[in-house]
Amino acid sequence: MIKAGQIDKGTALLIKGQPFLCIEREFVNPGKGSAFVRLKLKSPATGQTLQETMKSQDNAEDITIEDKDFQYLYNDGENFSFMNTENYEQIEVPMKSFPDYEYLMKDGETYRITMWEDQVLDIQIPSKVVYVVTETEDAVRGDTVQGVTKDAVLETGLKIRVPGFIKQGEKVRINTETKEYLERVNN
Repeated sequence: MIKAGQIDKGTALLIKGQPFLCIEREFVNPGKGSAFVRLKLKSPATGQTLQETMKSQDNAEDITIEDKDFQYLYNDGENFSFMNTENYEQIEVPMKSFPDYEYLMKDGETYRITMWEDQVLDIQIPSKVVYVVTETEDAVRGDTVQGVTKDAVLETGLKIRVPGFIKQGEKVRINTETKEYLERVNN
């Protein structure tokens, strides 16, 4: 058990028999009355979010989670397939649990996965990742207006907007949270 006032972002809780991760936490100490905590929780299994308000002295059931390194193998359209780098066991994670990750993970890369018992709670993707541009239009000669952007497709299939000077085959760094271009990467 953990006091609600001690819950931080990233804390795993068991609510109604389901694991939830705390993704936002706000501590409120009003002038009158007792302090309380507003929590935004996300179920990794369903993607459902819920808001909870608890008095800071109330107890919540916390769970022990562990992080393990897994190599991303592929996705079959319904599941992501990973291999444990220590014992070579393979696991499948439903894509519907992490819909935003479909075009962010690169085959063969290692990712840290947060697990509770045999259930995957989170896949940790770096906030900045380098990808190769596989498709983009050539820049139009004479188009020198500042801030010209064009569509590009990356090696994972992610479609983004890039500056006009980016060519096919070049490497670009992407912010994985916003899925936006950050900079060109020189080999």
